[in-house]
Amino acid sequence: MEVVQLQGRLIEFTSSLFREGFLDDQYTQLQQLQDESNPDFVVEVVSLFFEDSERLLNDLTTTLGQQIVDFKKIDAHVHQLKGSSASIGAQRVKNVCVAFRNFCEEGNREGCLTCLQQVKHEYYLVKNKLETLFKLEQQILQAGGSIPLM
Repeated sequence: MEVVQLQGRLIEFTSSLFREGFLDDQYTQLQQLQDESNPDFVVEVVSLFFEDSERLLNDLTTTLGQQIVDFKKIDAHVHQLKGSSASIGAQRVKNVCVAFRNFCEEGNREGCLTCLQQVKHEYYLVKNKLETLFKLEQQILQAGGSIPLM
């Protein structure tokens, strides 16, 4: 595929991520921090987000599965997930975390379990979308092109 076609696909795909609420302006700000001296900055930061999120989701699953639920511990994990998702612009993950924290404050186990499923769903969706975005960027660079600015 030609570089120009790949660049067009990247622009359209990225625009759809913003339109559909997967990403917000924080992701754009993250991109602006990337330069020639650190060309993999966004991929590195997002990869750290993936690692951290996987750990937090596993911890949440374990903690919510215990007979006596420690809602303070759950809230701390959700707060951390909310902060890290907000820092990369993963808007839909962040939004589910807001509702999740409300259920933690109420001590509502069923509400927390529902939110855990929702946050996992949104996390895996945005992870898949960002991995696709990074692959498109890689294809453009391998074809000798440059990443178009949004």
